[in-house]
Amino acid sequence: MLVITASDGVAHGVRVDGSGARLEERLAGLGFTVERMVVRDDREAIEAAIVDGAARHPLIVTTGGTGLTPRDVTPQATRAVLDYEVPGLAEAMRAAGRAVTPLADLSRGVVGVRGRSLVVNLPGSPKGAMESFDAVAPVLDHALETLAGPYDHGIIPQGG
Repeated sequence: MLVITASDGVAHGVRVDGSGARLEERLAGLGFTVERMVVRDDREAIEAAIVDGAARHPLIVTTGGTGLTPRDVTPQATRAVLDYEVPGLAEAMRAAGRAVTPLADLSRGVVGVRGRSLVVNLPGSPKGAMESFDAVAPVLDHALETLAGPYDHGIIPQGG
């Protein structure tokens, strides 16, 4: 599984990657082998990281770039490379955050699928990232199992 931190500050070494570190710890505790990478708040760099990650990992979690500033481009980059979105998970993250702060509604994170990989955008703050992750964690195993296949939910044999 891959954690991508989208942050100019972290990429330039002027900010510590607290969210990436906390997510790595949480995911490792759930039994995942975690790879981490950092990219600038740059749409092309984020798109490339997601595409590359989806070729190698069943789960990609991004942190950062989901706010309202002009440099917050993670949702746009993610949408550009997804096959389809999973809006219920993004809604669940915002709903969980809303229970703590109304500012959660300002997060534009998306969740979707590229190939057989689930891509989840989380906020950049460690607290927001963990609250959002915890909102989707209960369904991750089932989502990843479903994406891995076989795809046999309700398949009707041809001619039957």
